[in-house]
Amino acid sequence: MIQRSIEKNITKRLIDSKAIIVFGPRQTGKTTLLHQLFNNRTDALWWNGDEPDLRTQLEHATSGLLRSMLGKSKILIIDEAQRIQNIGMIIKLITDNVKNIKVIATGSSSFELANKINEPLTGRKWEFMLFPFSFGEMVNEHGITEERRQLEHRLIYGYYPDVVKNAGDEIPILRTIASSYLYKDILTWERIQKPQNMEKLVQALAFQIGNEVSYNELGRTCGMDNETVEKYILLLERAFIVFRLSSLRRNLRSELKKSRKIYFYDNGLRNAVINQFSPAGLRIDIGALWENFMVSERMKRNEYADFYGNRYFWRTREQQEIDYIEDYDGMIHAYEFKWKKNGKTFCPRSFSNAYKNNTYQIITPDNFEEFVLI
Repeated sequence: MIQRSIEKNITKRLIDSKAIIVFGPRQTGKTTLLHQLFNNRTDALWWNGDEPDLRTQLEHATSGLLRSMLGKSKILIIDEAQRIQNIGMIIKLITDNVKNIKVIATGSSSFELANKINEPLTGRKWEFMLFPFSFGEMVNEHGITEERRQLEHRLIYGYYPDVVKNAGDEIPILRTIASSYLYKDILTWERIQKPQNMEKLVQALAFQIGNEVSYNELGRTCGMDNETVEKYILLLERAFIVFRLSSLRRNLRSELKKSRKIYFYDNGLRNAVINQFSPAGLRIDIGALWENFMVSERMKRNEYADFYGNRYFWRTREQQEIDYIEDYDGMIHAYEFKWKKNGKTFCPRSFSNAYKNNTYQIITPDNFEEFVLI
């Protein structure tokens, strides 16, 4: 088993009474992780939210019913918890009324689980995100030299656990994830009138990674109005398929005010939705793949390191730009991603003048390790 970075963080939180909520995309190993942690515990009780009889039993749960269902268990694990109606209130009843039990719940979509949990469990939960494997996790598994050798492979096929563990079957596995799991939560919980438009939108976003996206342009491409595009992108975020970066806008009148870039959580999934698996050396989009890989790996690194800072990109109407920015500890840290560093690249002077306390770094395959490792 490949050790996951959040394992130690979850273990550290087992000693208090707060619930533990593990979010993350489908097929990233949430259930596998909990089995690895608790399968040998005879006092652990497992509930699966996909089971209709369990959902029916819990529809009108009281603290008395919950006590009888839990028995002498010390740990309750609720898999696919977003499938259970009023799951937030159920977990609240357990944490408030049942002594000496730890609740751990997983969810493959933030919108159902979060909406049902946040309010009832305010101050009663710890939240963790589990992504596809990270560069750091794979380095811990077989060393940095081997993982560097795999870099071009990862840019194309990504880090989904099933993909990593089944060399030679990457393409059929990714196609299965894209066709069978990608929209499952969205189509289950939202009344999407034309799911094919959602698929068109994801494909359009896949072709625009690393670029500023326009809801107007996306709408024309996919046959939707702006409001529908914005709603669908929000749903894709809540299902952990894509995530947004907003533009930094503070000091210059020429800075773009409402701009955004959209990235995929995993390069392999991005390539699967547009069915492009050509080797890195033949790709015209290799720069965009490198940027998506770096931004998503940095996101994993920051989440697992409990990093608290703001992230942006920067662009002006004069087309001056910086790929990625983090704002923390009173400093602006700017990064440019270059697959091949051709010539000298300097920080735009207007940016340096507007943001005096800044650092600037070019991230290439020669120096990226420090950027993505904890």
